[in-house]
Amino acid sequence: MSRRSHAGLAAVALASTAALVGCTSTAPTAGGAAGGAIPVNAADTTCEVGATEAPAGTLNFAIDNTGTKVTEFYLYGAGDRIMGEAENIGPGLTRQLIVEVPDGGAYTTACKPGMVGDGIRNPFTVTGSAARSVDDSTKLAEATAGYKRYTTSQIEALVPKTREFADAVKKGDVAAAKALFPISRTYWERIEPVAESFGDIDPKTDGREDDERDPGVAFTGYHRLEKDLWVSGLQPDSGAIADQLVADMKDLQTRVATVELTPVQLANGAKELLDEVATGKITGEEDRYSHTDLWDFKANVEGSQAAIAALRPVIDEKDPTLGPTLDQRFAAVDTLLEGYRSGDGFKLYTELTPDDIKKMTAAVDALGEPVSQVAGVVTS
Repeated sequence: MSRRSHAGLAAVALASTAALVGCTSTAPTAGGAAGGAIPVNAADTTCEVGATEAPAGTLNFAIDNTGTKVTEFYLYGAGDRIMGEAENIGPGLTRQLIVEVPDGGAYTTACKPGMVGDGIRNPFTVTGSAARSVDDSTKLAEATAGYKRYTTSQIEALVPKTREFADAVKKGDVAAAKALFPISRTYWERIEPVAESFGDIDPKTDGREDDERDPGVAFTGYHRLEKDLWVSGLQPDSGAIADQLVADMKDLQTRVATVELTPVQLANGAKELLDEVATGKITGEEDRYSHTDLWDFKANVEGSQAAIAALRPVIDEKDPTLGPTLDQRFAAVDTLLEGYRSGDGFKLYTELTPDDIKKMTAAVDALGEPVSQVAGVVTS
């Protein structure tokens, strides 16, 4: 999940939250995207976007983090639907975000210094309309259709497995609930970019205790139940929390059935999943009570690989050298993870050594580099 603080950044994030309140951008009042990337100067208290409007089609943002905090950049549609995001941009680094936006209308850009809160937001207008890339390319259409089938299959497993987990919680069967916790999350973690594109579902189901929330919004979902099971013991409202989790997964299933994915979303999603690994799983923060982070790690990598596999015919056509590199790097991560197997699952995070974590970080970084190239290849 991307809308939350991260360990090691928490102190910085808390210090920056007050500074973000009321911050506005010094972006220009006119401009367009024609002819190249839209520059974004992401500082600690400002978010300067080089244009306030662009024609519909493929938008390219070049985000330069000139601040002192790790930041993120988002393009939101109506209802805070995430059209595209670039996460984990360290100070002094530049990241590219390519987004396909075929429909004109009102959008919003946001920089998130410290990766917390609503960020520094600015209106962004997309003018006119453009044909979707899948309308002009049979291979791209097949890629999105194939990935949609994959997403549907994961949700079809996610809903009943979450219900099974919830039932164990409601029965007070702590041992069964603990065993089902990482398994039920696997299906969520594989399709997390699609799931978290719905801004209201993700915080309820996958939010962590120290996340920033709107007033009156409680700590619920997977991680609230994780804390109940491993730390505080089942609470009087644990059953209600479990029921709500199932209801939210059913809601997700209904929404995803009507969503239209773009090839660029697949490519960006593949990278976002690896960012999730780097910022949450390798650090041991995601499942901080159960320490089942390696289950999530594996699922994120599998989801990234599924998105790349759907796009592979297009990748091979446009850049024949990239596919073999992706294969090699995915295989390296898979081999590394298999070394941490324990029975049908994985070792707990607390059993890992600093050297283990270093190896995982290096493997994910090596994989992230070619995956980050896919969006550019797909749109070339």
